[in-house]
Amino acid sequence: MVSVDGSIVVQIVNFLLLIWVLNMVLYKPIRKILLDRKDKVTGLQSDIDGSADQVMAKETAYADGIRQARASGQKEKETLMQAAEEEEKAIIGKINASVQVELEAVKEKIAQEMGTVKTALESEIDAFADAIGQKILGRVA
Repeated sequence: MVSVDGSIVVQIVNFLLLIWVLNMVLYKPIRKILLDRKDKVTGLQSDIDGSADQVMAKETAYADGIRQARASGQKEKETLMQAAEEEEKAIIGKINASVQVELEAVKEKIAQEMGTVKTALESEIDAFADAIGQKILGRVA
């Protein structure tokens, strides 16, 4: 049979003292390290989440920048095309005007040459008519 005497009180005090010492020496530092590690992991996770948000924001800004640059480039291209078309029309207009001037000069020159040839032929018509008439009539000059 078990007898309860004063040694049980010593054993209870010894057990409580051992729990208190183990708590101070072993359990509290381990719990503190675990809490610190948990805080560090939580901080790192929030940094990762923040970085991911920043990456998404930068990707969106990059895509918007590319889209705006393409739109701006397209507008500039259209502007340049319109300017080139206008310049082309101006150059063609100048060429047409100079060709018209040259055409008029050539027509005038041809008209003058026709006039001189016509007067030369008119003066020779009488001689040709006499020669043809004599050949038809059989007279030789």
